[in-house]
Amino acid sequence: VRWVSPAGEGLVPYRDYLGSVLEVVEVDSGVRRVVRRSEGNMEAPNWTVDGKHLIYNSGGRLYSVELATGVVAEVDTGFAVGNNNDHVLSFDGKWMGLSHHVAEEGGGSVVFAMPMDGARSTGVPKRVTARGPSYLHGWSPDGRYVLYTAERGDGNYDIYRCPADGSGGEERLTTAEGLDDGSEYSPDGRWIWFNSVRTGRMQLFRMRADGSGQEAMTGDGWNNWFPHVSPDGKRVVFLSYLDEVLPGDHPYYKRCALREMAAGGGAARVLAFVYGGQGTINVPSWSPDGRHVAFVSYSGAV
Repeated sequence: VRWVSPAGEGLVPYRDYLGSVLEVVEVDSGVRRVVRRSEGNMEAPNWTVDGKHLIYNSGGRLYSVELATGVVAEVDTGFAVGNNNDHVLSFDGKWMGLSHHVAEEGGGSVVFAMPMDGARSTGVPKRVTARGPSYLHGWSPDGRYVLYTAERGDGNYDIYRCPADGSGGEERLTTAEGLDDGSEYSPDGRWIWFNSVRTGRMQLFRMRADGSGQEAMTGDGWNNWFPHVSPDGKRVVFLSYLDEVLPGDHPYYKRCALREMAAGGGAARVLAFVYGGQGTINVPSWSPDGRHVAFVSYSGAV
């Protein structure tokens, strides 16, 4: 489906790009620093646990950029070269979860996991989810489970979890009508944060690790996506769209904001205004020391 960007250019999502800027922002001060620019697409930066690299996706493949030098290297994902922007490093940094599109699922996304050493892969991806479409979003802090968004024949996208080694069946954690997405564990493993359109707007929710006690954490005039909990568990950074975007959509090339709030709830503050959206902050992207957040903005006109 062709659509028109605010700059008036006919663009096809996932094919035509305005150019990408990989940035980091200091959470307390709001000071932004450009790490890398590209004429193509860069999306969804993860921070390695040693704080030395960001890992992002581009064109179905993963790349690392060394923060100190700007040197870029492709991350070897073997056969998995159809990855979308739902790739996630485990809490200990020893595994990378991938959302790779496979032919046997009609091109749908399936979750895989491969071993990692820093920003370098050390083995081939192993399939985790038996069915697709499945879009990875989080690991449990103990590495036992992965969280993902999936549709299983009823038209609803819900939050599921399954063993990270692919050894067991999946467990459905949400059942609300519409879209539940962006699930992520808190560092203490007690909570799973996610976004849901169940109230009419896209808002942030959290639930206990077993899916019980689901409660809204935002209820404002924005459409809020992709909550990411700080390493100390005290703050949450997320993406917010204005009303020009439908509640269940998260497109490219829109006026939006990175916002942050206390993990216990309350008023949110704008951390950075961004021209972006899809690919900006889909995955966990706090620095290990909790001082910075990595994200992608786009260089087209607002």
